Amino acid sequence: MAKSPKISASHEPGGLIVHISGLLPSLSPAEQRVARLVVSDPADAARRTITDLATAAETSEATVIRFCRSVGMDGYPQLRIRLAAEAARRIEPPDARVVGGDIPPGADLAQIIATIAFNDARAVEETAEQLDPAVCEQVVEAIVAAGRIDVYGAGASGFVASDFQQKLHRIGRTAFYFPDVHTALTSAALLGRGDVAVGISHTGTTSDVIEVLEQARARGATTVALTNFPRSPITEVADHVLTTAARETTYRSGAMASRLAQLTVVDCLFVGVAARNRAKARKALEATAEAVQSHRVGAGRRRA
Repeated sequence: MAKSPKISASHEPGGLIVHISGLLPSLSPAEQRVARLVVSDPADAARRTITDLATAAETSEATVIRFCRSVGMDGYPQLRIRLAAEAARRIEPPDARVVGGDIPPGADLAQIIATIAFNDARAVEETAEQLDPAVCEQVVEAIVAAGRIDVYGAGASGFVASDFQQKLHRIGRTAFYFPDVHTALTSAALLGRGDVAVGISHTGTTSDVIEVLEQARARGATTVALTNFPRSPITEVADHVLTTAARETTYRSGAMASRLAQLTVVDCLFVGVAARNRAKARKALEATAEAVQSHRVGAGRRRA
């Protein structure tokens, strides 16, 4: 019998807005309209009556109630209280021109820089806030005990997967990353009990990564999913689920922030694994650094 995935966002430690953002793709279209209003301005939503919010979202009061239940609230009064508390603790952009973390038409480069910096910093901070230490601990334990670790990812998530594989390899862990799905599938088919397979997908809907993770699980490997959306399809083939908290904005700057959010989780796992045997990890890092030292340009050879 398949094990139920452990979803790190279920207890909402990173805040209600992060929780709602992660659930957004799993909501109905009408509920998504309510969610976007709530996420974009929690303070304004908290001040609205249920009728006002339903009208603004072009939907019914019944849909607002369904939305409340979909995100774990007992009803609209509880949602308003939680939103008011969320608005009080919400971090505002240091630059007044960064409105909602989005990049408006006609933005100059200074505004673009401020917006991207704000989005990236927020993604890292909110990811750290909502990351479940208990699930991270279970994943670290599995990796430490693993005979072999496969890491999968496509597109931008593939760069993060490659980074994780290299980090693990540098501290002496047997880890592999295969950018080609066919090679990844053949590798997953050779995994077994005691091995670990990590699938990284921001949306959680990348079919290649899901298929490979499913293959690894069928062979008995422990599977881990890293995604931004805790109800996405990839979680259905994962024993452990870790979530990020990056938001999509204009020009897919959210997708840029998602890489940093994913790297934050990867770094937490890497350091957690290395800390289990500090002496061995330090020795491996020193040996690998020494191996490439001759390929670095010395101070005396640097151009003036």
